Amino acid sequence: MPSNWSKGFTKNTHPSVRKISETMKLSGVDNFAKWREKMRASGKLISKYPKLKKDGDLAELIGVVLGDGHLSKFPRTEELTIFSNANNPSFVKRYARLMQKMFRKKPYVAKVTWGNCIRIRIYQKNIQKRLGVPFSPRAEKKIKVPRWILGNKQYIVRYLRGLYEAEGSHCIHLPTSTFKFFFSNKNETMLRNVFRLMKKLGFHPHRSESNHAIQISRKSEVEKAIKLLRFRYY
Repeated sequence: MPSNWSKGFTKNTHPSVRKISETMKLSGVDNFAKWREKMRASGKLISKYPKLKKDGDLAELIGVVLGDGHLSKFPRTEELTIFSNANNPSFVKRYARLMQKMFRKKPYVAKVTWGNCIRIRIYQKNIQKRLGVPFSPRAEKKIKVPRWILGNKQYIVRYLRGLYEAEGSHCIHLPTSTFKFFFSNKNETMLRNVFRLMKKLGFHPHRSESNHAIQISRKSEVEKAIKLLRFRYY
């Protein structure tokens, strides 16, 4: 089967299509005007992007994006992707639903061809401004916890849940009575933020320099933290 004639081209790079586009533009012809009007009326095409509601859902989404998300900017739109292990379908379901609720748009969910990973992705304008998360990469960037989250204990819990769902782990070894609850990340400010917030919630975290992690090691606190953050509870 012959390849599509337009493969690899856009209206700006294909000479014939570009000429048609420029002619229509000079003539003031908009052949997509009726389509856009219909899509806006049906709610499928958004023309206004209001601020996101500052609540627990937004706090958790910010946390998971900071941990497992990637935010990119393009000339006419922005791309938000959350990555998940393909073996954790409940994670995918939860954050696809949360992303759809926040941005009023169903995300594209698909397994990548190069590994055991699933992408939850949307394209929309002004994502970064509304979400308040820096564009990727963020490894060397200073990450601040929004003030509206800091002022509400429940928002702090939801923010931490998002971070731990993305970058957290726990292990229990009963023969040696070993209990660990980890948050791992190479961004120094995020490690400090998690350390400070966990202390604010009454825990006793400590820094593990060997694996760039904040960890809790007291049995009672590990169990309490997992329950409070509802870690891996779907």
